[in-house]
Amino acid sequence: MTFSQLAHRAGITLAALMCATSVLAQTSAGLAHGEIRKIDKAAAKITIKHGDIPSIEMPPMTMVFTVRDPALLDAAKAGDKVRFDVVQEGGKYIVTRLEAAP
Repeated sequence: MTFSQLAHRAGITLAALMCATSVLAQTSAGLAHGEIRKIDKAAAKITIKHGDIPSIEMPPMTMVFTVRDPALLDAAKAGDKVRFDVVQEGGKYIVTRLEAAP
């Protein structure tokens, strides 16, 4: 393999790594931060005291959300610090992603 071929492959690899890093940063950066106050597994609802959520133009507050997948609540408990994603559909605010905050 010539130096030119090695340099070309290195450039392609570097570009792929940069794109992957950018995608990972974007998916985590868009998540809201909060603290779980209450969980109602039977109703698939979660109460979260959260900061600003720019994606849905919501200021900081404590609010009850519906969860799209009730399994998201299995490992969660009141007092946990979390990162989450929420969408607005039909007048409801629905948590679509929930993970422990680092």
